[in-house]
This record gives sequence, structure tokens and C-alpha cells, in this order.
Amino acid sequence: MIRLCILLSVVFLSACVQKKLLIATERNPNAVKGSVFYAGAAGMSWQQRDSFAVEEILKGNVPDFLRTFVPVSISVFDSAASKNITAVVYVTKDYLSIGTNDDWARVPLTPMAAQRIADSLHCFLPTRKLVNDIYRAAVVKLEPVPMYALRDSSPTMYQHHLIIEGQRKQQHGLIAGIKKDVVLTEQLKLPGKENKVAIYGWHYLTGKPIQPVYTGHINWYVDYSHGIRLIWQQIKVNGKWMNYAAVVAHPLLYRLLTDEASFSFTRYPY
Repeated sequence: MIRLCILLSVVFLSACVQKKLLIATERNPNAVKGSVFYAGAAGMSWQQRDSFAVEEILKGNVPDFLRTFVPVSISVFDSAASKNITAVVYVTKDYLSIGTNDDWARVPLTPMAAQRIADSLHCFLPTRKLVNDIYRAAVVKLEPVPMYALRDSSPTMYQHHLIIEGQRKQQHGLIAGIKKDVVLTEQLKLPGKENKVAIYGWHYLTGKPIQPVYTGHINWYVDYSHGIRLIWQQIKVNGKWMNYAAVVAHPLLYRLLTDEASFSFTRYPY
């Protein structure tokens, strides 16, 4: 009987972990919906839009489909042991968004706002390797749609969201190829890159990204093509749970998370 109770407890805890929520706070039914958010943000500065978005997201104003993480398998080859080390990261199904399942919108953010949200929700931001891993695992892959006028305006951000939704045509599941991710990279440790943002991705259907890792924008620059994907801090490595910080600090396991020679830029300052 005791063994059965222990077994049931383990199964229950495992199920809870598998269904880990991005945010447990229930959405206020009176909170702004996606279209209303962008109507309000239309005349805002980037600072005001960032603050508006952070406040709404941390209050639980996200669509239901974004609340549960999706598992993505990753691996690295251990040459010393001549074997693969496998792991599972848990990622948001789509980019950070505000609103309800019926009226929601993806919201590009500065890395400072993105990091603040990630820290509050026990998450981290992806690297180039993880963006590629997520793209390979995605079940919904859409062709990028570039826009050229008023790229950093709120109306263009909302218009781009609506274009993506027109492409998606109610397909469900982990989605990729629709945004350039705000990423972590060692390039931001180089002289002159202290106040920059790194972006990467926006894959064609061939799997080739439009955007190589780029660190030329000042960190407050945001445009319609940027997206924020969150990854839960708990990572399952060879079947055992490890915290993001422990994986980063490990002399081999950090390579699960990055394809760069080292991994010391692990978060954006704010």
C-alpha cells in the first residue's frame, strides 16, 4: 500500500511538471484584449509600450494556449564518452502575447522587458541553437512576411500579427518561422556591444534563417519582426531535472543550450 502511494505521488508530481504553467495567475476577464492593447499602444513611446506589456503579462493577461509549456528535445555529442547526451527543454508554444484565445496579439519587446518577464516567470531566453532546435520541433512552420514601412510602430506590429494569423489558418501547436527571436549570445560580451540587443531566426520553409545573429541595434530598438520566446528554467537532462544555471555552469552540458564556444552571457541586464 505504501509503495502504491509513493508510486502515485511520483506519477502525480511528474504530471504536474509536464503541465508546468508559464503563469498561474488567472486572467482578469476585464483585462484588455489584444486589439485593445494595440489601440492603446498606438500613441505610446517604446518605454510606455514595454511597461504596459510587462504589467499586463505579469498580471496574467495572456491567452490560455500560451500558459502551458511544450517539450522540445535537444542533444549534444559527448566525444569523450562517444555518446549523445539528451535533454528536454520546455518552451512557450508561441511568442509572448496579450489577450484571450479569441482576441490576442503577439507583442515585440525590448530585451530588458523580456528579461524582466522571464525572471518573474522562472524562465530564460533562447540562444541561436535553441531557436534552431525549436524550429525543427515546430509543427506549424510559416513563411516569413517582411514589412518595410514604419517597422517600429505599434500599428505595424499589430498588422504583422494579423498577417501571421491569416497564414496560420487555425493550425495549432508549436509554431516557428514567424519572428526573429531575441537571443542570448557571447557576441554581446564584445567591446561596444554592452547596450545592444541580439536577434536571430525568422526561418524560411527551407530551414534557413533570414536573420543571422545580429547585434547592431541599440537595446531599446524593437520592430514588428521581433519575438520573445520563453524557456522554463527546469531542464530534464538524461532523465534528471537540472536548473538552467547548473546546466550553464557545467563544462559539457552547457553545449546543450548553445553552439558557441562558451556561454557566459546568460541574461540581459535591466
